[in-house]
Amino acid sequence: MTNIHDDEIIGKAYDARLMRRLLQYLRPYSRQVGLALVAIVVGGAAQLAQPYLFKVAIDRYIANGQLAGLENLAALYLGIVAVAFAAEYAQTWLLQLTGQRIMFDLRMAIYGHLQRLDVRYYDRNPVGRLMTRVTSDVDVLNDLFTSGVVSVIGDVFLLVGIMVVMIGMNWRLALVAFAVLPLIALIAQWFRRNVRDSYRVVRGWIARINAFLQENITGMSTVQLFRREGLNFTRFDEIDARHRDANIESIFYYATFYPAIEAVGALASALIIWYGGGSVLAGTLTLGALVAFLQYSQRFFRPISDMSEKFNILQSAMASSERIFKLLDEPVTIAPPARPVARPEGATGHIAFDHVWFAYNAAPVARSVRLQPDPGLESGTPDYVLRDVSFEVKPGERVGIVGATGAGKTTLINLLLRFYDVTGGRITIDGVDIRRLDLAELRGLFGLVLQDVYLFSGTIGENIRLGNQAMDEGRVRRAAEAVHADGFIERLPHGYEAAVAERGSTLSVGQKQLLSFARALASDPRVLMLDEATSSVDTETELLVRDALRVLMAGRTTIAIAHRLSTIQDMDKILVLHKGRLRESGTHQELLAQRGIYFKLFELQYKGETRTENLELKT
Repeated sequence: MTNIHDDEIIGKAYDARLMRRLLQYLRPYSRQVGLALVAIVVGGAAQLAQPYLFKVAIDRYIANGQLAGLENLAALYLGIVAVAFAAEYAQTWLLQLTGQRIMFDLRMAIYGHLQRLDVRYYDRNPVGRLMTRVTSDVDVLNDLFTSGVVSVIGDVFLLVGIMVVMIGMNWRLALVAFAVLPLIALIAQWFRRNVRDSYRVVRGWIARINAFLQENITGMSTVQLFRREGLNFTRFDEIDARHRDANIESIFYYATFYPAIEAVGALASALIIWYGGGSVLAGTLTLGALVAFLQYSQRFFRPISDMSEKFNILQSAMASSERIFKLLDEPVTIAPPARPVARPEGATGHIAFDHVWFAYNAAPVARSVRLQPDPGLESGTPDYVLRDVSFEVKPGERVGIVGATGAGKTTLINLLLRFYDVTGGRITIDGVDIRRLDLAELRGLFGLVLQDVYLFSGTIGENIRLGNQAMDEGRVRRAAEAVHADGFIERLPHGYEAAVAERGSTLSVGQKQLLSFARALASDPRVLMLDEATSSVDTETELLVRDALRVLMAGRTTIAIAHRLSTIQDMDKILVLHKGRLRESGTHQELLAQRGIYFKLFELQYKGETRTENLELKT
């Protein structure tokens, strides 16, 4: 199986550069982290005190038959337990609170950056992968901050404290207890090495499961149409089984590691009883000290096993942070200029393409550079979609654009809206290069209707208004009435407040197209752009839309891309693109008289439509 999830592979177990950058997100919450550290130290001190109180109780009171002071010692012990509880509660609360706030900050930073990235970035990065950055990868970092970085300090403090106390009580017995540490190191190293590989495999298969589900659930209608349920079930069964097996393998390492640590701890206890018991009989060690040693040894191995588990958290956090920072470091290539140029007063929206070259696989060149049509460009690496295209659209003019699939029609709109920057040449509005205009101001000039309409979850009114809170209800209704969308809207339950499902799945293609018209017209754009806007509409609905457009295009610049030549025959000017070049320009009648590319397109389409009509009549 081809691995399309290379970004899931785990890198270094620890990267100082990444950790320094991660810790920057802790700085706004340094007070909470400081309080958590205090709670960790207090809790660790309380744990260190508990076994020592047992030593005192046995040696000072029980061994001497003095019961008078035991109640005070018991009360002190209960007080220390209460302090340990309060410290643990404060530590957990503060670290979880800090982790949630850091997750919030990271997600907002990622989403804000995603909104600034240009369309070219989304052409080469799957949506599922970006979703993982905002969700799963940020969750992994939350584990790092809540039970990783700060908690490790508490584990280290407890380990060092136990070692100091044990050595202080009896250094010989302490060395006996610590004799098992090399064995602990070997087990921990075996666990970390194998769990790292196992974790990588499990995460890779999870990514495959998510990708398979996203693709096949989204295309469920096609799956059912072509009766692929059995085949898809078999493929999912295979992927799911591999994921299960990888998890079972990882369970083996966990199931082995923790009992092994317990066994080594029991071995240490046995050594303490053997050597310490002899010391007690010889009178060189008190019974209370032996009991305290046993309790300290039990507490000593607990943070060791915890730290081995936190190694996995650190491992996955390094991989997730590397992917997140790679996304955050992605440069924003389509950015507003530092000092935007204001359009001249009285500007009317005169659009001009000046020797424009463009290739999706080529980087933009310096402003106003004109590429010459030499053989090097024709046969070079860049795959040019537009080649030395020049034309102008005057204010109020209606321009149609036609051409075969792949001729570069939609690319003209993408460049005009600055979803991409030209590779060579320039595009101007009222004489100002669009790269010198503020992006919001530039895109606010246009209203765009695409062939594939995208509707958001919400209501009908919200999808027409599209976040413009200044647009009142009357304006929304007038726009819908203008494109004859009010007919089906008013038949819906709750009308303009009717709920719209994801991507408008409960609406027909024609209804979604009408809503798209209403959305564009409600914003009252200076330039109306239509990209195959009527190709998905039935004949009756198309007649209604064309009737509305005749009124709405009056006094407004219109650029319309169409396959159906009948929809643009009455345009003021028609541009004919062929293989990325502007080959013909003129009115419908002028282009027919030239008997060139447009004439051939018209003839082919007319014959096709006539043949279809004859078949319908025979039927």
